[in-house]
Amino acid sequence: MYIFLSILIVIASILLMGVVLIQKSKGGGLASDYSSGNQYLGYRKTTDFIEKATWGLAIFITVMSICASFTVKTPVNVSKIEAAAPTPNAAAPAPAAVPGTPAATPAPAPATPAN
Repeated sequence: MYIFLSILIVIASILLMGVVLIQKSKGGGLASDYSSGNQYLGYRKTTDFIEKATWGLAIFITVMSICASFTVKTPVNVSKIEAAAPTPNAAAPAPAAVPGTPAATPAPAPATPAN
């Protein structure tokens, strides 16, 4: 489910980039490039459509991101749970070696005389 939502978010993000690049700053947008005035949609309706598409895609990405965050399962770390709850009658652990000190090495075996 998470992968499906991630794919939808990526597609919506690419569409949003395209819609934003169509617009011009200061509200000119795609409609300012038409010199013949009203065509099929009219220049004012074209600007409204692009603005609604921008808001719609932004809201869609936000909602899908929130939904995707709920589908992510956090792994349960068993070692932390076991360490937090000590078991009864457990022997005390051996002290850990101090970093930087040489490890204890076994004593060498006594030399046998050669014949």
